This record gives sequence, C-alpha cells and structure tokens, in this order.
Amino acid sequence: MSLQFIDIPPQTGNSPTGLMVVLHGWGANANDLASLVPEVNLPEFQFLCLDAPFPHYSVQGGKAWYSLERSDYQGLAESRQMLGEWLTTLPKITDIPLSQTFLCGFSQGGAMTLDVGVTLPLAGLICLSGYLHAEPQPKPKPLPPALIIHGRQDNVVPIRAAHQARNILSVLGSRVEYEEFDMGHEIPMSVLPVIRNFVMQVMAEVC
Repeated sequence: MSLQFIDIPPQTGNSPTGLMVVLHGWGANANDLASLVPEVNLPEFQFLCLDAPFPHYSVQGGKAWYSLERSDYQGLAESRQMLGEWLTTLPKITDIPLSQTFLCGFSQGGAMTLDVGVTLPLAGLICLSGYLHAEPQPKPKPLPPALIIHGRQDNVVPIRAAHQARNILSVLGSRVEYEEFDMGHEIPMSVLPVIRNFVMQVMAEVC
C-alpha cells in the first residue's frame, strides 16, 4: 500500500523554497484541501495533498487515516508508519529538506500531523480542528514549532482537545502558537492568513 497525493507546484513557476504536506480529515480525500492551496498565498511553496490509505466505510470516494467507527482506532499504527516513512523520503524526491517542510492537517489529519510530526525534524506543524491520540514521549531534540487552530463552536472535536494538545506540546518543549475562532468544525477563509503568517515567520528563522 502506497500513499497517493496531488502535487501542486509553486505558483511562481520557480523552484520551491518550501514544502507543505496536507492531510485531509475523516471521510474526505486529497481534493478536499487542494482547493484551498491558492488561497493560502504561499506562491513559492510546493504542496503535496495526500490521500489517506484506507477507504471510508460509508462515504463513496472518501478516505480515512484510521477507523473512527470502532473504538480501537484500527489502522492507526499502519498509517503512522506509512506516513512517517513517506515523509523521510521526501528530501530525495523534492530536493527540499525536512527543515523546510511543514505538515498540516485538518481534524483526523490534524491528529496525524501531531502524532507523526513530533517524531521528525520538520519546520513546523499545523493542526486545524485536530487532537492528540496520546501524549508524545519526550524527545532528546526540540519538537517542531506548532500552530494549533480550533473553533469555539466545534461540535465534532471539542475545544478541550485543542487545549490539551497545546498544553502537552508546550510542556514537551514545542513553541506553540494557539488561535481560537468563532467557528465550528471547518476551515473558513479567515484562518488562512494565520497559517501563512506562521509559515513565513518560521521560514524567516530557518533561512
């Protein structure tokens, strides 16, 4: 089983200065977030929008990183391993180091972002309406900086999950930027400038 993705090159037509890997939520697919890429306004970045490896149990064309209709998160271990190994191969494929690569996910994709992203020397993690599966183990090296965005009216992933992720990652040494919006379980246009500003700030420190 291999991960399929949509490859969106930089809008400038030049070689990319950075890379963003985008993970969709439960029951969606790579096309769901690909439509937002131009609106993020990072024209010098390459974007890779991934399809989760498992078919959703009831949504035609939908994908899942792991089962949410069962209590045992079936498929999580496989997705975690696949995504981690795939990310480590990216520098050879794209010529962009992990230190200039961001991992961004929505909902279940946000959970995967935090779960796998803390294990790699990435530029940054962006978790949109997501959560932590479990508390990460302390790492000998600093965790990547993280942006966590959540809606105060989210009735799918409660906002306390975002508070928990913020607090745990901060204690473990990640520099966490946390933003709340008056929204539900969604990605409104007003969120996108916050993502862009976070990426630009991190890239200014890296370069």
